[in-house]
Amino acid sequence: MARYLCRLLTFLGLSASLLFLVAGSALAHTRSAGGSHAGLDIPEISHGEMAVISDYRSGIIDLASRAIDTNEPFRRVLNYAEIQYSYCLWGRVPGSVTDEESPFNECAHAYLAATKAVLMSMREMPREAPAAGEIISAIDAEMAGRGLALITCRFSGEAFNTADIVKPHWSRVPLHPASMASLTGLASLLGLMAFALCRFLRPRAQSSE
Repeated sequence: MARYLCRLLTFLGLSASLLFLVAGSALAHTRSAGGSHAGLDIPEISHGEMAVISDYRSGIIDLASRAIDTNEPFRRVLNYAEIQYSYCLWGRVPGSVTDEESPFNECAHAYLAATKAVLMSMREMPREAPAAGEIISAIDAEMAGRGLALITCRFSGEAFNTADIVKPHWSRVPLHPASMASLTGLASLLGLMAFALCRFLRPRAQSSE
């Protein structure tokens, strides 16, 4: 039984590794050319704003998740922000926020634009307005202090829509060293975990025979 489990784990680890390494040819660019406008529009976010708002993202989402005075549009944008965040691998790929050439930069723009929209909406909520105002003031001060207000990139003028999920440009991963190294490292880790677990299970299986 342990032998078959070990083989299964190894297979799953290798499959996951292969998935990361060939995702470019399998998925390519997955946003429609014209985009969809069936959902709610989300204003663009500048490259400079991204660099700061990404540091406040968890606090903004936490505040929004606990908000009481919400409505359907607010909840839809919040849901979009969280879905986009997961599609962008939770912002864990190096350079996804700061590097314009990253295959994950456009999807980072999307989830941070939605995060900003959520924050700005909370300014109009009686109970959440004070906390949201403090975050906005902190972001404004940090942007001014770091001189980020005028920094833009090719995605800075791009608006988004809750009906249009923006996925990473997987086909560009092999051309971006930081992204390639990160995903290859993760794939290797999965394979090593499967191998180590098999080594751990094998002696136990032999001792029980």
